[in-house]
Amino acid sequence: MCDDDIHPGLVQDPTVSRRGLGLWTVAAAGVAAATAAGAQAKVVEKDVQVKTPDGVSDSVLFYPEGKGTWPGVLLWPDIMGLRPVKREMGRRLASAGYVVLVVNPFYRSAKAPVLPGNINFSDPATRATLMGYRQAMTNEGIDKDAVAYVAFLDAQPQTKKKARVGVQGYCMGGPLSFRTAGAVPGRIGAVGSFHGGGLVTKEASSPHLLIPKTKAEYLVAVARNDDARAPDDKEVLKKAFADAGKRAVVEVYTADHGWCVPGSQVYDQAQAERAWSELLAMYKRALV
Repeated sequence: MCDDDIHPGLVQDPTVSRRGLGLWTVAAAGVAAATAAGAQAKVVEKDVQVKTPDGVSDSVLFYPEGKGTWPGVLLWPDIMGLRPVKREMGRRLASAGYVVLVVNPFYRSAKAPVLPGNINFSDPATRATLMGYRQAMTNEGIDKDAVAYVAFLDAQPQTKKKARVGVQGYCMGGPLSFRTAGAVPGRIGAVGSFHGGGLVTKEASSPHLLIPKTKAEYLVAVARNDDARAPDDKEVLKKAFADAGKRAVVEVYTADHGWCVPGSQVYDQAQAERAWSELLAMYKRALV
């Protein structure tokens, strides 16, 4: 959901507040140390230009320093787009042993960051701007973007070519991740959706209807206030996964929409770290 009564209002980027970033970094380091021996790897960060059928997406690529190859992961941001905190999330994921592409989903409309500094989604003008950017992304365009992004990841010398690719998304990035798995079913091995909105709709293009054509494992982490608004959606998803024979976890977390992203008014560190750990466990199983 990206409605103004469900999405947090003022979203402060923790990279603006060094204290906020420090707290998150400490938490990340603790979980990284407990997750894998290689989780402390130094990371290379590169701004990149990804050519798509509709233009050029200004995105950012991360991968561990040193020789070697690692599975690729595509990260779709939330409605606020590619910004410093999403770079931090990409950097953290790369340190766990992945080649990570964090994209600007709104490249058709503006270069990232599409709005500088802190973002107040409850401000009507801000919300209208962001929703306008989102509406410029058609399903056909998203699918073409997904193909281009995965091809870009596969072309990197650091990417392990025989390993399958992961895709994860936050808020609007949840359904975009489902669409990616449907657009490139032969390459996507794992899908993570975190407080994703619009996974189940009444439209023929509903993301959940793509599940049978995909070949991925899924982690769908649902916000409790999203679940309160649409309590049947999780059951629809569970049935769709079961009918398609997909390994999947669909779970309502005890946190509100936006809880995974540092800087959000509803950021819940404990629940965010839990979601992160579940994501890495899935990637370890599925991206082989």
